[in-house]
Amino acid sequence: GNGPQVGFKQLRSHLARAEVHEVPLDSLVADTQGSIGYMIQRDLREQLRLRGSAAEVATIVTEVRVDPDDPEMNNPRKPVGKFYGAAEAAQMEAERGWHMVEDAGRGFRRVVPSPYPQEIVQLATIRKLVDGGVTVICCGGGGIPVLREADGRITGVEGVIDKDRTSALLANALGCERMLITTGVERIFRDFASATPQGIDATTVRELRQLAAEGQFPPGSMGPKVEAACTFLERGGLEVTICRPEDLVAAYHREAGTTIRRG
Repeated sequence: GNGPQVGFKQLRSHLARAEVHEVPLDSLVADTQGSIGYMIQRDLREQLRLRGSAAEVATIVTEVRVDPDDPEMNNPRKPVGKFYGAAEAAQMEAERGWHMVEDAGRGFRRVVPSPYPQEIVQLATIRKLVDGGVTVICCGGGGIPVLREADGRITGVEGVIDKDRTSALLANALGCERMLITTGVERIFRDFASATPQGIDATTVRELRQLAAEGQFPPGSMGPKVEAACTFLERGGLEVTICRPEDLVAAYHREAGTTIRRG
């Protein structure tokens, strides 16, 4: 994800607005894709070199097409950027046309649409690189949301896309059989916020859909990852593992995390 980094860059742009123009949100997403991708690319290449590998690594600035008729386009609710006082928030609404909402009593924040991803614009390029043996870093932050106009032009959208949804879309488009998703907890839990959370080592799409319907996975935490896992499996994938980053190797060998299969 790139949410905090986009927020930092938006704040920097806002503070410098008296000297230079403010940067639109789609450009900020592209900016963070490049900078974070560069750091991952550099460090991954170095680790490969230390292991005697000359494998290539490449970062792709990735656009993701969204549907202009997606209901989410008219329902901005994803907070981005800094907190504002009430007066400044009203000013931003009047001057910039931003949608501002109060956030947990800490002030007001801008909210933007978070539409569903429909198409990865650079998919053919990504596929060629993968087929050529290149390790590809792409779709950072869920991708840069864009619209395809009637004349074929691509235009940016002031919004953000959920990274897990885009990851599932990419994995299905590439014909992947397995997807690994990392998060801040070791596995999926039932009754996570209770005094006695129950870890889930293995489960199915049907069981997860039922737990989600019961409200087990809030939208701001495990919910998007569970949704992405189920979508990937329902569209042809065979297996998903959700785990912590530090458990990734063990999870690859099915020794950590939660493994989800069809059914």
